[in-house]
Amino acid sequence: MIVLPDALFGQLSSVVHGVGMLLLVEKIDAAMPERVTDTCVILDGIQDAGNVGSILRSAAAGIKHVFCAPGTAYAWSSKVLRSGMGAHFLLDIFEDVEPDGLIARLDAPVTITDSHGATAIYDCDLSGALAWVFGNEGAGVSQIWRDAVTHRVTIPQPGGMESLNVAAAAAICLFEQCRQQR
Repeated sequence: MIVLPDALFGQLSSVVHGVGMLLLVEKIDAAMPERVTDTCVILDGIQDAGNVGSILRSAAAGIKHVFCAPGTAYAWSSKVLRSGMGAHFLLDIFEDVEPDGLIARLDAPVTITDSHGATAIYDCDLSGALAWVFGNEGAGVSQIWRDAVTHRVTIPQPGGMESLNVAAAAAICLFEQCRQQR
């Protein structure tokens, strides 16, 4: 244990009203799987750290692997760690994963959300393994994933909103799959 003066501690902590403790945890780099056969999550250029953390938190409800494509917020940043609420301890997180290399390893259908011409998520069979790809907040899923897609699903929005926050959409998708697999 190391005790720091308040001024120094304040420079190290990014939390305004914390408990006055910091913890240093060594990041373990898991080996990239040769084949991905179970449901996984792919974050395609999601820049907002809060969204990344929230998606990790939802993914921790049964997902093992999360792959972060280049351009995605750093999964181990303080804001992602805070919004992930411990999800990092339940997931194998891989960063800067090039899509073409990952696509070759996937043994699960690539599934994206799409607001145009897709099938409503509640009408889709989500009972098997899926590779969920969630895209950039403004640009959506990149072309390489659109070219690899097997399933395009949409989340019905009867209230008339044009779109959902990517973290909210990911939570709906992952928990609908979880519900169907029960």
